[in-house]
Amino acid sequence: MGEAKRRKDLGLSPRQKQIEIPKIDKDEIKKKVRLTLYKYPIIPFIFYGFAILILILGIVFALKFYK
Repeated sequence: MGEAKRRKDLGLSPRQKQIEIPKIDKDEIKKKVRLTLYKYPIIPFIFYGFAILILILGIVFALKFYK
């Protein structure tokens, strides 16, 4: 008989499991991001260009919608 069945037969609540939250090493993540940006310096320009394009298209579509 497994422990879960035995606890159920005895009327005990299920055993509480210890939840381990993984540790996030922020310094390691920062280091990887900086290394990637140094390796590919065009990435910020592409990102900002794409964001500006979406903003302009959103404004154009909103103006068309409300005319």
